[in-house]
Amino acid sequence: MSRPSVIDLFCGAGGLSEGLRQAGFKVLAGNDIDTHAGNTFAATHPDAKFLPGSIYDLSAQDFLRETGLKKYELDVLAGGPPCQGYSVYNHQRGMHDERSHLFKEYLRIVEGLMPKWLVMENVTGIMSAGEGEAFQAVLAGIRNLGYTVEAEILRAEEYGVPQERRRVVFLGNRVGAPIVWPEKTHGPDRKPFTTIRDALSDLPSLMNGEDKGIPDYRTPATSEYQLELRNGSSSVHNHSASKLGAINLERMKHIPQGGSWRDVPHELLPAGMQRAKRSDHTKRYGRMRWEGLSCTVLTKCDIHWGAYIHPEQDRSITVREAARLQSFPDWFHFTGPRTEQFVQVGNAVPPLLGKCIGKAILEAEAGSNDAQTQKAAMA
Repeated sequence: MSRPSVIDLFCGAGGLSEGLRQAGFKVLAGNDIDTHAGNTFAATHPDAKFLPGSIYDLSAQDFLRETGLKKYELDVLAGGPPCQGYSVYNHQRGMHDERSHLFKEYLRIVEGLMPKWLVMENVTGIMSAGEGEAFQAVLAGIRNLGYTVEAEILRAEEYGVPQERRRVVFLGNRVGAPIVWPEKTHGPDRKPFTTIRDALSDLPSLMNGEDKGIPDYRTPATSEYQLELRNGSSSVHNHSASKLGAINLERMKHIPQGGSWRDVPHELLPAGMQRAKRSDHTKRYGRMRWEGLSCTVLTKCDIHWGAYIHPEQDRSITVREAARLQSFPDWFHFTGPRTEQFVQVGNAVPPLLGKCIGKAILEAEAGSNDAQTQKAAMA
């Protein structure tokens, strides 16, 4: 039996694609305007076609031609239209931002391909931007194409990802199957959350600004999570420390695990933060806690913006550490300059979350097929 097919729009490096692949799907194609992310996608999805460039310049026919599919044959169209227009980190967010309308391009491709299922992911800010205009427009646009659709806020940490990350997922189909959401696996009364120790403790130690090339692991795997992510990899790629200035090194000396800018002596704080209320900037200059969860991995793991200081080492986290916190397997190597690698990691859907979504789709399909078989037998 052939694997169900996926095309991924706005695919970035391919986090959602990788998760769906792990769930049992075959990734046929991806598209993104980001050259570096596209290079990573192409290298990590060798069996898929990568269509570079702006979605505005592509048609559904381009994807059909590259994959050999016909309209209505695709199983899943996945995608996460760029979300900066809705992000809470964008203080001018709203519908006037042209990036807020890229979901219409996603819907244009949906109409041209008419996949059986669609998965669209975005930041939670889409629900409030423009007083909910974008959120309602997405739902209406999908329904107008003949799909049943639901939207849920999924918390990555409840599916085994060692990171506090909330995203809106739109899940729809045109085949009459129920919408099944992935069952939460971690949290109270379930498995313990995957901690930063579970995620990072086996990776090589680094000094501030140090690059050891492609080193071996520091220790054998000490958690199920490490075992899973190390599968298929014998060394550590994308693991070099950014070089922070002397003032930041001095600040870090005062920050304990779980601490933040509030632990830094007043005279060492940046001028702007010396005037800050202690209730402000809660994650800035934060040091991770081994037994805790990571804050949301952004496209720039800058200690000035979040809790991106290593739990023990006086440095910011590496691309590989950020990738571990996003649940990327270690064989998944990121290309391009380090700043662009961080962008690729931060923009991605955690593969482990994508895997859970993919399994939920397969479960819904199986349940729908069983129901149809039973109905036919009774006829």
